[in-house]
Amino acid sequence: MSAVRLSPRPIGTRVSEDERAPAPDALRPPSGPDAPGPRAGPERAADVLTVLSCGEVEMQGRMPWSSNATFLVTAKLGGHSLPAVYKPHRGERPLWDFPDGIYQREAAAYQLSVALAWDLVPETVVRPDGPLGPGSVQRFVPADFSEHYFTLLEQGGHHEALRAIAAFDLVANNADRKSGHCLLGEDGHIWAIDNALCFHPEAKLRTVVWDFGGEHIPERLLADIGRLAQDLPDGLRTLLTDEECEAVVRRARAVVRQPRFPAPGPERRAYPWPLV
Repeated sequence: MSAVRLSPRPIGTRVSEDERAPAPDALRPPSGPDAPGPRAGPERAADVLTVLSCGEVEMQGRMPWSSNATFLVTAKLGGHSLPAVYKPHRGERPLWDFPDGIYQREAAAYQLSVALAWDLVPETVVRPDGPLGPGSVQRFVPADFSEHYFTLLEQGGHHEALRAIAAFDLVANNADRKSGHCLLGEDGHIWAIDNALCFHPEAKLRTVVWDFGGEHIPERLLADIGRLAQDLPDGLRTLLTDEECEAVVRRARAVVRQPRFPAPGPERRAYPWPLV
């Protein structure tokens, strides 16, 4: 049984300030002579996935600024401890255009990132035994939270990673790529988080990442997308419906046939709200 430190409250009720998750600075690794070394935690993705999948999950607090119930948790296993983000099924707000259980799409987005070998989405698993029931658990990324897509775009050194996110969202059909969903990790790596509104079989791309519109998609990315179109991994098939899987393949093939980043069109809403 997973340990829960906070008394459960009905999903959707207001959380007091002292119950909220710690501020981002409080999640940074401790410093000083007694601090653990930089490699003290799990060192490989497989280790991280094991801790997230099998570790004891302890609730720390409610994450602010989330439309669905989102919690900071700690996953502990065999002396390893990882901060993570838990999104329970029971905390999801109903959506007219997405089916119930969007937490599974968080894990599917990680599987897509793995299949493309782009390392964009932090390790994410589905836990059927979460503290508040089934949900997704994703490794928490220590990041500079003052940075987001619009600020990163101004720094030319991040454009390659941002192009990869744009291509990823084309294949995933991301309906909610806000600027704040692009994180600059403390190690300088760019991450794409909050991917629950992906994989709809109908065209729903809504994103702030339109600045590369008209550019040719880099050949390296096209090669990876082409391989995906030929062999969709089981990790995706187990999390998505057959129709959604067919749509992923169809979009991947369309990108290969027309290998340019699109520009927003007038036929439908192209931007999420809020933008950040």
